[in-house]
Amino acid sequence: MKLSVIIPVYNEEGTIREIINQVRAVDLGDIEKEIIVVDDGSTDRTREILAEEVAKYEGKHEGHEGEHEGREGERERHEGEFRVFYHEHNQGKGGAVQTGLAHATGDIILIQDADLEYDPREYPQLLRPILEGRSQVVYGSRFLGGPRKAMFFWHMVGNKFLTLVTNILYDTILSDMETCYKVFTAEVARQLDLKSKGWGFDPEITAKILKRGYRIYEVPISYTGREYHEGKKISWRDACTVLWTLLKYRFVD
Repeated sequence: MKLSVIIPVYNEEGTIREIINQVRAVDLGDIEKEIIVVDDGSTDRTREILAEEVAKYEGKHEGHEGEHEGREGERERHEGEFRVFYHEHNQGKGGAVQTGLAHATGDIILIQDADLEYDPREYPQLLRPILEGRSQVVYGSRFLGGPRKAMFFWHMVGNKFLTLVTNILYDTILSDMETCYKVFTAEVARQLDLKSKGWGFDPEITAKILKRGYRIYEVPISYTGREYHEGKKISWRDACTVLWTLLKYRFVD
């Protein structure tokens, strides 16, 4: 069994190294792990940092090809494979995720934002429903009682409104459609044919999953939201894109 962690990133020089280290540190036991970072045309030092991380990874693995036993082999499996892809121009989160999906080789796919709002230590609980055969799709919900940092009231209202629209249009009972933590099997991924490049990614993938008859299993997660001065990017204007995408994919595919 193999997990592909896709990390779309745009101008996250302050967090990208730390999130990579956190994902590497997650111990999934017998589950292999690959980390796929897609830089979406960053204009800060993100690309420079990613190049350093690639060099570090390649340097640590020189001379260890084919080594699968003993302490070194266990450490390599623990940290996982590491690959980085670059967009010449900014396409949006959806475009970055699509690139990641095109290169993913895992049996299970997990989307991880690069901004440290979500904790990779929660991967085991996100994977459990899939590994136990209860669902092929799992969302980590920020609204099911997990610990969270108190954030913006109107963001919560907007999130709940868009989730309500999702539930009405697609006959489901989600609590957090806009969550970063979306986990699904490779079988599901092959059926999605995603088109949205920007903030329409979350509603499009949710709509297509539900329209294909998959029920989404939600698990509670923690959430440490960041402020705008810390680099938070989404705004109320993006809600219009999300709403339009939900309506569009209700009637087209």
